[in-house]
Amino acid sequence: MVDFVGAGSGAADLITVRGKKLIENADVIIYAGSLVNPELTEYAKDSCEIYNSAYMTLDEVIDVMKKAEAEGKNTVRLHTGDPSLFGAIREQMDRLDALGIEYRICPGVSSFCGAAAALKAEYTLPEVSQSVIITRMSGRTPVPEKESLESLASHGTSMVIFLSAGMTVEVSERLQNGGYTVETPAALVYKATWEDEKVCRCTVGTLAETAEKNGINKTALIVVGDFLGENRHLSKLYDPGFETGYRKAKK
Repeated sequence: MVDFVGAGSGAADLITVRGKKLIENADVIIYAGSLVNPELTEYAKDSCEIYNSAYMTLDEVIDVMKKAEAEGKNTVRLHTGDPSLFGAIREQMDRLDALGIEYRICPGVSSFCGAAAALKAEYTLPEVSQSVIITRMSGRTPVPEKESLESLASHGTSMVIFLSAGMTVEVSERLQNGGYTVETPAALVYKATWEDEKVCRCTVGTLAETAEKNGINKTALIVVGDFLGENRHLSKLYDPGFETGYRKAKK
């Protein structure tokens, strides 16, 4: 059995209870060492074989899984954040399907959630934004044309941009071309929930300047939208005049 486990956004204690148990019981762990907190491997038993996939190809990762399966061992494939976001798990699952190897997925806390916590922010504010766009800039890995930053920015909603901290000049330009203004609130969140986390608030217009001033060019999320501003509206959820399945409206 192979378990794909979300390692969480950075801090070792943000692993889920289920994820920690899977690590503790694993015979083999393959972890994304470029982004996963290595402290998580300390939960492993002494006999566990540990591999750092930062130095491995897809074929090499699958070979380790195949060997472990043949030996009746349990494998944990430890991915950063939540495996469903930029985790490259589909290609691994396809290979496991072809080999007839069973697998499961244990979700984790994504860094976009860690970034919101660091910012003390809510992405979905009533009458401000009820949608969150998670995306990335095209770079060495292309992005479908219909998902260009300009196109997505035209919605004017909350946006979290992964894997783009080294391209802040272009990100700023594209966001403005899509409809955000130079005054639209933004932030760079470096290594959300890690001990060396850094939060840099700015605007779309000062994004590149802020990144350069703080030496941020990787391992950071770019967060954009009016939810970071001062516009506030109360939700209906706790409005005394709003009836729910659990509470009658008060007149």
